[in-house]
Amino acid sequence: MAVAQPAQPTTRLPRRRGFTLIELLVVIAIIAIL
Repeated sequence: MAVAQPAQPTTRLPRRRGFTLIELLVVIAIIAIL
């Protein structure tokens, strides 16, 4: 099962602790849909 990751420039939102708040919300949304 492959999950497509949004291609966003890292310069716009520097990654903190490996994940940003937006990415975390996206992951939660995907899990909720599944």
